[in-house]
Amino acid sequence: MKKIILLMLLCLITFTSKAQNEIDALLAAGVEDAAQFANDYLMPGTDGLIHSINTNWFNTADAKPLGGFEISIIANAASPNSENKSFLMNSADYNNVQFIQGSQSQMVATVLGHNDPDVIVQVTYDDPIFGQQTEDITLPTGLASENINMIPSAFIQGAIGLGKGIELKARFIPKIDTEDVKFNAYGAGVQVEFTKWLPADKLMPIAISGLVAYTHLDATYNLTESSGIQGEDQRLENDTNTLLLQLIASTKLPVINFYGGLGYIKGESESDMLGTYIVSNGVLTADAIVDPFSVSSEVAAVRGTLGTKLKLGFFRINAEYHFSEFNTYSLGINFGFR
Repeated sequence: MKKIILLMLLCLITFTSKAQNEIDALLAAGVEDAAQFANDYLMPGTDGLIHSINTNWFNTADAKPLGGFEISIIANAASPNSENKSFLMNSADYNNVQFIQGSQSQMVATVLGHNDPDVIVQVTYDDPIFGQQTEDITLPTGLASENINMIPSAFIQGAIGLGKGIELKARFIPKIDTEDVKFNAYGAGVQVEFTKWLPADKLMPIAISGLVAYTHLDATYNLTESSGIQGEDQRLENDTNTLLLQLIASTKLPVINFYGGLGYIKGESESDMLGTYIVSNGVLTADAIVDPFSVSSEVAAVRGTLGTKLKLGFFRINAEYHFSEFNTYSLGINFGFR
């Protein structure tokens, strides 16, 4: 669990650190250009994160009876496809950025991809003494350059039955608060089994239920030491909120069961680049830029789920796979009583 959380933090930090120096340099070309690139570069990563943190909310459609409970340790991994690893960067969308190769547009890496060979752009900016100047910048590569091809997440989750086919769920990641990184994530959900309301419930071989779940994630990254640009209180803050609506069906067998469903994920992630940034060229210093920009992405996606669960007394293990814009794997180790 600890290793997965550390890997998740590594990916989240890499979302920003891979691009940070170059985005800082793009600030010289103008806040609009820096924001445009940051939005296109980071969006697939935050979209994949939304899919990853909405996994393994359930492992059966059979709701727990009154007083039944289950404690779970969950590990998830969203898998990006080739379309998530690059985007078409068109210099016509920028005010002061051009490709040095002379082409107007080119496919470049997102935070999930890798530029091989390097992609270099020329940034034009106004110097207070020498007038218009240019600087060549190598665009950032992404996680694929580190052989990371997934977006992990992990949770500790609890569920308790309230009777009448109603089950409450809650999940969290242990809060992390260091000098450089602050990270917090939690969620809550309710699952209702419709077949519990039928007279023949005990005789039916399957259960059908619905789930509504909310997940929140917030993180702050201290950029003052790593940005390479003068200023103070430099940081990037991310706030992610998601809602999952899921229809679930499962078998009701003593040991091995199978489950699946159809769901809808709605989520929004916003990243704010905050603090004071003083863009300079040598000894010449420009005006300070305060809280340069915010970028955001939204997800609205349908997904399908297939999973299986092995039950051995109070110990259970489940594995599942989700089909969506980001296909996602998940494994859960569960301890419970019902």
